[in-house]
Formats: sequence, C-alpha cells, structure tokens
Amino acid sequence: MFDTDNRQPLPALLAATAVGVYLLVVAGATAAIAEAARTCSSWPLCQGPVTLSDPALLVAWGHRLTAVAVGVLVLGTAAAAFVHRGETRPRVLAALGVALVCFPVQVALGALVVTGGPTVVSSGAHLAVGMGIFTALSLALAWDLEPEEADEGIGFSLGGPDAEPEVESETEVDPAGPTPALADAPLATRLKTTAFAYFRLMKPRLMWLLCLVAAAAMALAPGALTVRTVVLTLGGGVLAIGASGTFNHVLERDKDRRMSRTNDRPTVTHQVPVPNAVVFGFALAVASLAVFAAVNLLAAALGLVAILFYSVIYTLVLKPNTVQNTVIGGAAGALPALIGSAAVTGRIELSGVVLAAVIFLWTPAHFYNLALAYKEDYARGGFPMMPVVRGEAETRKHILYYLAATLLAAVTLSAVTELGWLYAATTSAFGAVFLWAVVRLHRERTEAAAFRAFHASNAYLGAVLIAVVVDALAV
Repeated sequence: MFDTDNRQPLPALLAATAVGVYLLVVAGATAAIAEAARTCSSWPLCQGPVTLSDPALLVAWGHRLTAVAVGVLVLGTAAAAFVHRGETRPRVLAALGVALVCFPVQVALGALVVTGGPTVVSSGAHLAVGMGIFTALSLALAWDLEPEEADEGIGFSLGGPDAEPEVESETEVDPAGPTPALADAPLATRLKTTAFAYFRLMKPRLMWLLCLVAAAAMALAPGALTVRTVVLTLGGGVLAIGASGTFNHVLERDKDRRMSRTNDRPTVTHQVPVPNAVVFGFALAVASLAVFAAVNLLAAALGLVAILFYSVIYTLVLKPNTVQNTVIGGAAGALPALIGSAAVTGRIELSGVVLAAVIFLWTPAHFYNLALAYKEDYARGGFPMMPVVRGEAETRKHILYYLAATLLAAVTLSAVTELGWLYAATTSAFGAVFLWAVVRLHRERTEAAAFRAFHASNAYLGAVLIAVVVDALAV
C-alpha cells in the first residue's frame, strides 16, 4: 500500500517543478527567445555585459538562469521520490525517471539552438522535448495525487434519455407551475420580468467568454481587421449563442425541472411558454446567420454548425447518453475560434485551429469542476457526468490531465504565432494558479474546492484570451 500522506512535500515539489518547466517551454516558444538566441550565440555563458540597454541579452541570461533553477528542481523532486520510493507508486517513479533523463537532452538541444542558430528542426526538437518533460511531470503529479482507494459512481446506469438515476429528486417543480404571480403587478414590472426571462434563455453568462474566443481568433488571423468585421462577427456570435441557449432550455426543460440549479429556468417555471421560446430561438438563429453572412459565407456556415451542434448533437445526443459528453461537447466552445478566424480571411487559419484546440481541451478541465460540485444534481437530472458514472477521484484525475493538455496547446499557440512576452507570462502565471487550485481540489475534495478550481479555470482562459488580443494587435 502507498501512503500518500507520508509524502506531503512530493506533490508540492512535482507541481512547482511542472510549473518551472512550463515557464521554460512557453518562454522558449515565443518569438522573443529566438531573438535572444541570436544575440547570445555562445554557451553556456553569454559574452558581454548585461545591461538594460540590451534586453535580448537580458532575456537570454534570464532563460539560462531559470533553466539552472528548474534543473535543480527536477533533481530535487526525483531525489525526494527516490528517498520515499517505498511509499511512491512505480508509475510515478517511472514518469520522474523520464523527466530526469530528458532534461539533459533538453539542455543539449538548447545549446545546439544557441551555437548553431535556431532552425525549424533544432527549435522544434527543443520544444518537443520540453513538452515531453512537462507531460511526464504532469502525469507523475496526477498519479501521485490519486487516492489509494478510489470512490465509485452513485448508481447511474447509462441507458439513454429514459434511464433513471438511483438518486431521488427532492427539488422537482410541479409540471403545471408555478407561474409567476404578475397579474396584479404594474405593467412596467411585468414587461421587465418578461424581458429578463427571455434574456436568461440566451445564457448570457456564456456570451462574454465565447465572444472573447472569437475576438482572439480575429486578432491572430493575418490580414486587416476592420471595425465592421469585429462588430458583425461578435454580433452574430451573441445571437448564435442566444439561439443555442434557448433551444437548450426548451429541450432540457423536463430534466431541468429535477435539478436544483436549473429548476427556476424560464421554460420550467412557465415564465416563457415553450412555443414562444421556440419561435424566439428560431428568430435568433435566423438573425445570427444573416449577420454572419454579411461577413462571409464560411462564417455563416460555421455559425449554423455551432447552433446545430450545441442544440442537437450536444443537448440531445451527447449530454444524456455518454460520459464523454463534456469532452466531445467542447467542440461547441471551440467553434467560435474557427468563426473568428474565418471572418477575417474567409478561410480557417492555423492559428484559429490551434486556439480552437486550446478551448476544446480546456472545457473538461473547466466543466468537470462544476460537475463535481453538482454531482447529485446531475444524477437527479439523468445526466451521465463523469463524477456520477466514474466517481470523484477519476474526475479529479481527468481535470489534471486536461489541464496539462490545455497548457501544452497554449504552448503550441505561441509556437505557431508571433505572440510575445505578455502571452507567455499570462499563460504561465494563470496556469500556475489553475494548477494550484486543482492540486488543492485533490487534497481537500470538497464542494468549495471544486468551485475554487472552476473559477480558476475561468480566470485562466479569460486572462489568456485578453493577452492574445493585446499581444496580437501590438505585433
């Protein structure tokens, strides 16, 4: 048996080492580091004095000193695991062994990049090995945090939309009501309440983040970015999100009635009659496609795919039928990146595809935290979410897996674009905060910890997208 409580420093060391390696990798992938390598072509020391008047030389020295510090961390972490090898899982030791072996290779490749000049092959190999080290450390951390005895699901059986969970509903709303008592209220109050109900159908909380995804993709796309393109693309996006959210409210109203977090939605409480909501959803969808078509036909086609995917594929097919609903459903959040890219150039750029991959991988790392916090609620609703079917321990492990994958995709984005130090610093700093929240989730295993990690995931993506916009427009 492996006693995880006797090795309290090891998870912290693993997390700190992973963050250090990630900082090196994302810094090495930025355009600024390439210029620093050309400025300092000697190794291991740079020639010439380090002054503020030569920032490239300062960056080169900083990168090498950081590499030394991270190398010490890798050695220290491996040593700590070796000292406690009797209480450390073999696969954790194996992953640390891979990182320990690869680090000198990474250093040698870095020396080759510096002395021989950065090339596609040498720089690509340097980046790939660094990403491999980060992956090994992330796996070691996930496996080390895994409890000895994992919990199980709460009795949910996959069987389609008619499958009944074993958790009884205590929050179900009467199907015939309640209807808000507004008959005696002033006209202004009735109008305000009704308007707000329709506004809620559009899921406004999703709008800011998805519009920010589209804005980041537009900023990354080559070519001239006009105010008209930005306004039309974001306007079409708001309408498309509103249409998708409205259809989701209509199609899930029976399940929403059984869940405490959703039983006050307008289609459940009859604030908005279902026929009216359907008409409203189609009106938003048609308006969205018309606005997107004013940009270009590819943007309109992708907008239609986004509405259909979320409303039909995700809501009706994936969400009630498979434990992988959140993973596959991440494509809905990734589509705004493709729409934003297509809006500027009329085609899907590589930067848009990579940004879409970041969003796709981030989605499970983000939403699984909410699924943990509302596990029993999702079971009452009949949704086979990961913690409901496979248990909380498995869900926490997958959060860490997808967080690591998200960070690697963010590195790839910096490698295929001209993003600079603002982006590198943002993904490193907020990625570290996100990782810290997830490690605490593994330790505390509480609803509060799940919400903390959920908010950290929002902060990470929001900050990174803003950094992309600022960095891209400043180039």
